[in-house]
Amino acid sequence: MTKKTTLENALDTGSMLISVSGPSKSGKTVFIEQSIGKDNIVQVTGAGITSVEGLWKRVFDLLGTDLALTKTITAATTNGFSGKGSADASILVAKASAEISATHQSTDSEAATLDNTTDYLQLLIDEFAGSDTTIFIDDFHYIPRETQSEIAKQIKEAIRSDVKFIVASVPYHADDVIRSNPDLRGRIVSIDFGYWQLGHLKKIAVKGFTALGVTFDAAMIQTLAEQAAGSPQLMQYLCLNACYAIGVREATTQTNKLPHNKKLLETICKSTVLSTDYSSVVEKMMEGPRIRGSDRISHPLKDGTNGDVYSILIRCLALDPPQLTLRYDDLVLRVKSICMNQTPSGSSITGACSHMARIANDAAGENIIEWDGDNDVLDVRDPYLLFYIRWAELFEQDAN
Repeated sequence: MTKKTTLENALDTGSMLISVSGPSKSGKTVFIEQSIGKDNIVQVTGAGITSVEGLWKRVFDLLGTDLALTKTITAATTNGFSGKGSADASILVAKASAEISATHQSTDSEAATLDNTTDYLQLLIDEFAGSDTTIFIDDFHYIPRETQSEIAKQIKEAIRSDVKFIVASVPYHADDVIRSNPDLRGRIVSIDFGYWQLGHLKKIAVKGFTALGVTFDAAMIQTLAEQAAGSPQLMQYLCLNACYAIGVREATTQTNKLPHNKKLLETICKSTVLSTDYSSVVEKMMEGPRIRGSDRISHPLKDGTNGDVYSILIRCLALDPPQLTLRYDDLVLRVKSICMNQTPSGSSITGACSHMARIANDAAGENIIEWDGDNDVLDVRDPYLLFYIRWAELFEQDAN
């Protein structure tokens, strides 16, 4: 069964939460948009969400819904008069009513401002129950755990009322929504994208170059696919720059060939890296956090230079094969392959991974890399960051 069929069946079944997992830029959003239609999706991101109310407010903001938190009621009052008022808005309004009582004679108008507690869950159900619109929560893993739990509870109630939900996460957080509310087990349909396999990435190149009339060396296509590190978007960009490198900008009947050539590969990759300027971010990652007291331990490296644990970790990311996700054991093996005899300790490696991820995300203003301390996994969220580290000539500069 295809992913699209699985998605369509889950939507038709109803009362099911659809969980989509896959690395950044793996095509999750494009898949959902093409399968459901952009007009049938309300897409929000979990980044910056700290409360369940904040998430639903984002949904209603996208709809243009007016959520009235307060209202003013003006009424002429007389002895024993009681008046009621309510507020309404164009699409949905947080409704409130109040009673104004007066025990004195007055010809003046009186204004009463009423605090209103909005039932966002009920408003959500009123708006979306039974409709063709799906709420798509991207990057669910960015939401704090305690907030995830409350959101999961409300999602459970909403899907019981036939509100359609899709949540998307990176692979190592695919089960966050279930862990937030185990009662959702049996109500979830999981669609796993994972990283694109080399065979699928190569199809991008074969299809494109064939359409342009470019003949190619299969080994070069293999190499480009390896450099893409599982990212279809990066593969497309590498193929674009490959065309530029051999002078092809449109379909032609002339003979054009893409050979398997190391110098040509460097030209293609260095052209691609120009669109991924992570220089300031990577510089801060290599520097690490500010320290007080003694300097960091410098380790002699096999290339004749020296480096502390932060520069060593950056070098590890630059090694072949390109890999967006590295478990602790993989990191240790890469560290040993770089260092002479003395290597950073295990606690030094894990501590540096945690600090380095925080530094990178603060510098970039978004989560581009994560150290999952629970599972000891370093996950590069943005394949362009990995590509920059591999091709920006960082270590030639460092050696000089």
